[in-house]
Amino acid sequence: MPPYPFTAVVGLDDLRLALLLNAVSPAVGGVLVRGEKGTAKSTIVRALAAVLPQIAVVPSCRFSCDPATPDPACPDGPHLPGATAARSRPARLIELPVGATEDRLVGSLDLEKVLASGVAAYEPGLLAAAHRGLLYVDEVNLLHDHLVDLLLDAAAMGVAHVEREGVSVRHAARFLLVGTMNPEEGELRPQLLDRFGLTVEVRASRDPAERAEVVRRRLAYEADPEGFAAAWEQADKETAARIEAARALLPSVVLPEAELLRVTRICAAFEVDGMRADLVTARAATALAAWAGRDVVIAEDVRQAAMLALPHRRRRHPFDAPGLDEERLDEAMDDGDEDPDPGPGSGGPDGGGGPDGGGGPDGGGGPDGGGGSNGGDTSGGPSNGAEPEPSVGASTGESPAEQKQVSGSSREQPAATATEPFKARLLQVEGVGTGAEGRRSRARAAGGRSVGARPGARGLHLIATVHAAAPQQVARGRRDGALRLRSEDLREPIREGREGNLVLFAVDASGSMAARQRMAAVKGAILSLLLDAYQRRDKVGLVTFRGRTAEVALPPTWSVDAGAARLASLPTGGRTPLAAGLLQAADVLRVERMRDPDRRPLVLVVTDGRATQASHSKDPLADTRRAAAHLRQAVAALGGTAVVVDCEAGPVRLGLAGRLAADLGADHLPLTDLAADALTAAVHGNRPRSDRRAA
Repeated sequence: MPPYPFTAVVGLDDLRLALLLNAVSPAVGGVLVRGEKGTAKSTIVRALAAVLPQIAVVPSCRFSCDPATPDPACPDGPHLPGATAARSRPARLIELPVGATEDRLVGSLDLEKVLASGVAAYEPGLLAAAHRGLLYVDEVNLLHDHLVDLLLDAAAMGVAHVEREGVSVRHAARFLLVGTMNPEEGELRPQLLDRFGLTVEVRASRDPAERAEVVRRRLAYEADPEGFAAAWEQADKETAARIEAARALLPSVVLPEAELLRVTRICAAFEVDGMRADLVTARAATALAAWAGRDVVIAEDVRQAAMLALPHRRRRHPFDAPGLDEERLDEAMDDGDEDPDPGPGSGGPDGGGGPDGGGGPDGGGGPDGGGGSNGGDTSGGPSNGAEPEPSVGASTGESPAEQKQVSGSSREQPAATATEPFKARLLQVEGVGTGAEGRRSRARAAGGRSVGARPGARGLHLIATVHAAAPQQVARGRRDGALRLRSEDLREPIREGREGNLVLFAVDASGSMAARQRMAAVKGAILSLLLDAYQRRDKVGLVTFRGRTAEVALPPTWSVDAGAARLASLPTGGRTPLAAGLLQAADVLRVERMRDPDRRPLVLVVTDGRATQASHSKDPLADTRRAAAHLRQAVAALGGTAVVVDCEAGPVRLGLAGRLAADLGADHLPLTDLAADALTAAVHGNRPRSDRRAA
């Protein structure tokens, strides 16, 4: 079945333009596509491969060398320019799956040739296959960080280096990199965001007529794929020809000094880190001029390039949303111009604002917008613009009158603003797990230090393989001094690294917690733990309980900024249904166990321990003890760990949170000890167990 035609996609003008700019100039650095599910992200990326011009390759080369200018260091070379008859083929679309290993990405030792001939031969990976084509990574935010680092390094340098298992290889790896992600499933680290050249935020159109056109075309494609593709074939061919012409024009495009200064002025005005933003914006503006058929960059090229290159580089904090203030951009564009002149391209570099003019066989192409897709400046975190609050270490004792008002009120209190986040201490799940790679608890993992070996061929533990083969050499008739290996000798390393966990917060939002200072400190502490979970690649979930019931405020997700948003608007007040909160947390673990059975939970119960609302009987304390036993079993079944964060404050303390920790078999941690520098001992460190779980 033919792919969906590139020019038949309705709307998505910013994404279309960003992809075409990278097709013209891969040096721009790729595209990161952020958007909700069902917005045709994957469809348009796969359709792009069909409009990329065909490439000439050396027939016998596994690395797609260009016969006219072959790579002098090609592992399959040397190829003399013009000495080999070239053949043409379409540019490849290579997809990197989320579960890919480092071996699959960069290549590895060809074990079959090693066993057959004793030669350390290299088996190319996906980076080699993608050379001079398109490398597509769906759900790039779910890919492990070190793999993202590897492919972004190759995309930036145009070269892949492989140094492993006796193999030392360097090969060309110039490709158009496209990553897609759903922000609801978690964000990329700012360091990785910066490595993508351009970013585009896509959302489904709210225009009924445009949505109807999307459905109409999709149904037509599904009913007759060949006929639909044939109807759009000419439009796709015109786009491919325009890409080829722009590539030919690109080397002669001039970036005037005035426009270069405009680029650097804009980047300085938005205070982006480093110089990559300046370089990407300049390259994208040059590609825009080439795409429009001009040999000089104009101011509008710079503006459009900045709209695509800067939004994700302003994200400095996990709770910041990407975005760009267009009014501020216009001010930076005009600053320093004595007589601002929009130039001949004020209506867009190609006169229509869109990359392909919106044409199509039926004249029903999507709206020809161009321009940016981002809203206003939303860089502020959850506490932006709030008055300073006391730190977690500050006294949060309430007056007797205030305590009476809080404990006796069933009325909902205004949401308190969180104190400033701090660096949280490391909380770990005990034992060694087998969950997805992360940065929190010990685990058996694909990466990390080698702690042993086992039979297998996923990677090679050389010393263990030699030890296994050595006793068999006499029986195998070794005479020439060479080691004779068989498949049963192969050993793979057992590695111990770090895993990401499910950090599940069960937060008491009742009246006893509602005093403004105390709840602000609690929210600041949870924000700090959310930030820590983001950095350690954990999933997070949020259960809250107040009044008579508990609710799942945030089902387990990788999106910690969604957790921060839920926390910011968390209402407080009413009685304390502690038992209901514990039971709800156990139910979340039960459901998550079916979805992700290897991910171990770290359950953080944030409460002062006062249970004032019963669930199944008239005795809140008895209900709480039964619920604690149930949650304890649920945590143990998943190999997890629980921690009770004690929020009790004031000179007179009841110690109820400590008793809850004992019932849960959990660590007991005062709220003031959550900061990394609060104590020198770790949670699982030098304090006796009796102190950590004191009744």
